[in-house]
Amino acid sequence: MAKVVYMNHPLIQHKIGILRRKETGTKEFRTLVSEIAMLMCYEATRDLELSDVEIETPICKTTVKELGGKKMAVIPILRAGLGMVEGMLTMVPAAKVGHIGLYRNEETLEPVEYYCKLPADCHERDTFVVDPMLATGGSAVAAIQMLKDKGVKNIRFMCTIAAPEGVKALTEAHPDVDIYVGALDDHLNEHGYIVPGLGDAGDRIFGTK
Repeated sequence: MAKVVYMNHPLIQHKIGILRRKETGTKEFRTLVSEIAMLMCYEATRDLELSDVEIETPICKTTVKELGGKKMAVIPILRAGLGMVEGMLTMVPAAKVGHIGLYRNEETLEPVEYYCKLPADCHERDTFVVDPMLATGGSAVAAIQMLKDKGVKNIRFMCTIAAPEGVKALTEAHPDVDIYVGALDDHLNEHGYIVPGLGDAGDRIFGTK
């Protein structure tokens, strides 16, 4: 069974608090989303596999630890997920980046696919699907299923804010996928928005509203 990890680090909680404020402007919002993703990445990668590698320091030869295997892939769900990529790459610069394009039908609230481009060796990597919001869970469930259909096995999901309904939907649909959540909110309103939430993350990241 997958684990659900709620980030209680003071820096993450502090930055999410600023993120929520309606007066936080586009530039600051974008910076905060990236910084929170970086801090969450640090927490979420604690159990990545390490390998012993022999190197030479200025003094002598020694054995050090390095990330093993094909390392990481970061897959943002377009478009809001793009805001988390830079923070992730700050922590793991060698990670490859794919993209999954989904949008939510405003009437049915169901995800609609319009784009999918993944690293060729994605199936050999520890893959992090990222999206600032986990609301109904529909987009996350669909994105992860797209990855599984393409042979990707080691999948984790990371979001800044989640609703209980989204966490429940994702864990039930993909019980093998670990979930990392910055903050768990109260509920979804009648429009499918997270309460108290922070509004539309994509609009606030890109200044489109």
